[in-house]
Amino acid sequence: MAKAKVAKRPTRDEFVLEEIGNQLNEAKQENAEILLTVWGKEEPVRGQIILMDSRTGKIHVQGSEDMTKVPFMDIMRVDYPRD
Repeated sequence: MAKAKVAKRPTRDEFVLEEIGNQLNEAKQENAEILLTVWGKEEPVRGQIILMDSRTGKIHVQGSEDMTKVPFMDIMRVDYPRD
C-alpha cells in the first residue's frame, strides 16, 4: 500500500529562525500574551510563554484554559493580539 503524502514543513533560513527566537525571548521576558501561527494547526496558539525548553525544543504556552507545547521548528510566525 502506498503511503499518503504529507505536506512538508516549509524551510526557513537561519535569519528567520533567529528573528522568531528573539521575538519569543522578548515575549517571555515581558510576560506578554502572544499569538503563534503553527505549521499544521488550523487555529493559532494564544497565551503566555511559561517555559522555553532547549532540551526538547518546545515552547510551553499557557492559554486561558490549558497549556500547549509547541515545537520551535513548527512556529511560522509570532504576533501580539490586538484585542
